[in-house]
Amino acid sequence: MENKISLNDCYLFSGLSANEVAQVVAMARSVSLKEGEVLFQQQQEARSFYFVESGTIKLSRFSVDGEEKVIELVMAGRTFAEALMFLDTPRYPVTATAMVECRLQSLENNRFLELLRHSPETCFRMMGDMSIRLHRLIKEIEDLSLQSATSRVAGYFCGQLKAQQSRYGEKIDFRLTIPKAVIASRLSIKPETFSRILKSLSQRGIIEVKGGWIKVTDTHELRAMAESAGVCGGNLGPV
Repeated sequence: MENKISLNDCYLFSGLSANEVAQVVAMARSVSLKEGEVLFQQQQEARSFYFVESGTIKLSRFSVDGEEKVIELVMAGRTFAEALMFLDTPRYPVTATAMVECRLQSLENNRFLELLRHSPETCFRMMGDMSIRLHRLIKEIEDLSLQSATSRVAGYFCGQLKAQQSRYGEKIDFRLTIPKAVIASRLSIKPETFSRILKSLSQRGIIEVKGGWIKVTDTHELRAMAESAGVCGGNLGPV
């Protein structure tokens, strides 16, 4: 499992005083999940929100006929489901599943709301974070509606490459740690379409696919494909 990120590193809690951070740590409950284990189900009563210390959590919705749509992939260092604490009768609108072995911190809504009453700065941070997510979702709807599947894949790969470079310096390859079918669902395309796009990009000499690794052999062309559609940077994928 990858190195854990602590609550102290979370942007949401960075405006708290040392005493308030200590209160958050004291109220947090550690949760460990195995790969494929479900944290909560869609429509289950929402009593807590979560911080991801390590691993990746898949948030998805299921249609009446059982078809899954991946809504978001939550990476280490991020929180999820916190907006639900402001509802009168909150229920999780998605199902949360561990994509790999995960370590989380669970924070009870009622106890955290009490803390917020004494920390206006954290309230504003939470409002700002939720506003950013809302704008990201609006942009995503636009991308999914107007841009081609190939442009979405190019944008996703740009985001992955950017994330690798921010961590390790200049790199031209990255590993697909998420199953291809899940990535396809996240990009709102069929798995077979995703495979065809990979093959096409490979034949055009833009990428090389080796097992679970993607090597970008023409970064200029990949970025041009994504930027022409306005999705470079990985709006549709985890970064």
